[in-house]
Amino acid sequence: MKTITQAIPALLLSLAILIVWQISCMVYDIPVYALPSPLQVLEVLINQQQLLAEAALVTGTEVVIGFLLSAVVGVALALVISRFAAFGRALYPIVVLFQTVPKIAMAPLFILWFGFTLFPKILLIVVIAFFPVALNMLAGLQSTDENLISLFRSVGATRTQILLRVQIPNSLPGLMAGLKVAITLSVIGAIVGEFAGASAGLGYVIQFASTQLETPLVFAALVEVSIVGILFYYLIEFLEYRFIFWVPRAGRALGGV
Repeated sequence: MKTITQAIPALLLSLAILIVWQISCMVYDIPVYALPSPLQVLEVLINQQQLLAEAALVTGTEVVIGFLLSAVVGVALALVISRFAAFGRALYPIVVLFQTVPKIAMAPLFILWFGFTLFPKILLIVVIAFFPVALNMLAGLQSTDENLISLFRSVGATRTQILLRVQIPNSLPGLMAGLKVAITLSVIGAIVGEFAGASAGLGYVIQFASTQLETPLVFAALVEVSIVGILFYYLIEFLEYRFIFWVPRAGRALGGV
């Protein structure tokens, strides 16, 4: 009940925006190809739902696979940098430097190297989404209470035991925050990959519809993209509250809402 109450302001604001949008389209007689009204977008959502649902399934599959791989890569990098200090000092600047490369520019290269298959889209998602996972988990690993680490060392715990029993549990809230950022970036990566080269998916629908000046279909596909992103985001948030229940909501940083 409290969650529903908290959502009311956002729902009212969204409704107000839609009403202003609809009235503006009617009053100023805006061409459909320039800006369709919400009712026109809704009509396309209903009439083209099968097309949009099939495209959303393709994009959703890419997002899930790419997100899971980016999570694995991000966690592995964070653990390696934290566990092996010398190697971590050499690896971390390279990871940061790689992150500054514009990912959109890499999409055509991946298509050129690997063809019009699923792999280049998954690779682009991983390249885009692994960094917040690695960064947030690494911050959690490095923020562990030194007194607790000293206590474990005093009873003979090895560095690996300290990592497994102290640092990793301490890093889980940061990891979940990174995963929430990564899932939204995964959706963006999937769409960018489909822009670069695809024959299916919501990104392909958006690109094809824009070339045909079917702007209502473009907006309808954008709505589907938003729905996919929201569903994945709140799935991660549900898992956070289900399994990281010991951390107060106010104490969750970097991606928590």
